[in-house]
Amino acid sequence: MSTTSLSVTEIAREIASALADDRVRRHNQDLPVPSLDEERQLARFTATNHLAQVRSIDSWGFGAIPDVDDRSLVEEAIAQVLGLGRLEPLLEDDDISDIHIRGNRPVWIKKRNGERVQLAPIVNSDGELIDLIRRIASRMGHREQRFDPSHPELNLQLPDGSRLFAAMEVTSHPTLIIRRHRFEISHLGQLVERNLMSREVAQFLAAVVRSRRNIVIAGGTGSGKTTLLRALMNEVPRHERIVTIEDAFELGIEHFEDAHPDHDALQSRTANMEGNGEITMVDLTRMALRMDPDRVVVGEVRGAEAFPMLLAMSQGNNGSMCTLHADSARTVFPKLLAYVAMSGSGLPSDTVNLLIGSAIHFVIHVGIEENTRRVLSIHEVVDSDGISIVSNEIFSYQKSGNQFLSLRGGTSDLLSAHGFSSARELSWV
Repeated sequence: MSTTSLSVTEIAREIASALADDRVRRHNQDLPVPSLDEERQLARFTATNHLAQVRSIDSWGFGAIPDVDDRSLVEEAIAQVLGLGRLEPLLEDDDISDIHIRGNRPVWIKKRNGERVQLAPIVNSDGELIDLIRRIASRMGHREQRFDPSHPELNLQLPDGSRLFAAMEVTSHPTLIIRRHRFEISHLGQLVERNLMSREVAQFLAAVVRSRRNIVIAGGTGSGKTTLLRALMNEVPRHERIVTIEDAFELGIEHFEDAHPDHDALQSRTANMEGNGEITMVDLTRMALRMDPDRVVVGEVRGAEAFPMLLAMSQGNNGSMCTLHADSARTVFPKLLAYVAMSGSGLPSDTVNLLIGSAIHFVIHVGIEENTRRVLSIHEVVDSDGISIVSNEIFSYQKSGNQFLSLRGGTSDLLSAHGFSSARELSWV
């Protein structure tokens, strides 16, 4: 039998059997559970030994020269048993930001530069993808989660901070989406280098944060909202206490312990398998206000949590920030109005707008222009007028010439006191 007739599945079966026997032996001898490195060593020994046994013997009675594909066969089999199969190389590629998998169809990836590339399938069948997703859920989730016809949705965080979403039954084929976050891109100076904004805009935003203005970052999916929010969060002085509220840990404040030693990170959770224990974003927002924060940072507002967040912003927690899905700065206001209505507060629209007008100071719109993520527009919120919010566009990427001239006098003086001067060199450049 030659190695060319061997399949990855057969080698993986041998590895799985050897690992199971080793665990039984350790249990019977009261030995500790093997580490991942120990299991990888045993898996590699088992695979290479199995390959040696099935290699054909040449006419001189010696083993045939190993096939050049032996190493890839072994590594793929080990990844299938102990890792994530053919998904693993994609997760190890730092140039990939998003991974889209639909059954055994071709895989689509999005690179850091915005380029979309089609790759070969990573599974041979829909069932194999479902098995892979279940393996990820059992090995990498923070708690037990099911993925089956009665629980067709899976949402979890991978150890590297990437966000995984999977669905089955309600889709034509099982679907797996992974969005990866680069925590090393975490300062405004780095965003200037990547052309997301100019030096003047970065200086302006730094002053806005230092002067404790409340900020909403708006944009579409993949536009850079979370990246910008992380950079603004890292402009907050070290001595201030921050509480973050997220549907999924994406801001990564724990990666910046030196910059923010006094912080708490809260994450919502779904109900357990018995239907109990759900913690919503609304619950977290109320909890955060009891945790004595100097600033509250909400990863993304998408529902009824908008109401307690606006109340927090308007009653002393200045300097708070959040993101929101919107296609322009101006559409932020009707969306917030709709989200507050979802809370069941029963407040009339003009009252809610009065709250929005007093709580929010600046709206930053980010998007993709010329295949590059950019700050496209910045609005200063002036006031509310019945069912409308009055705001001035103080910056537009599309406009040339002097920017920020329409800032109100009081705002301009406040930002000037906190370092905003277009003529001054940026400290981080």
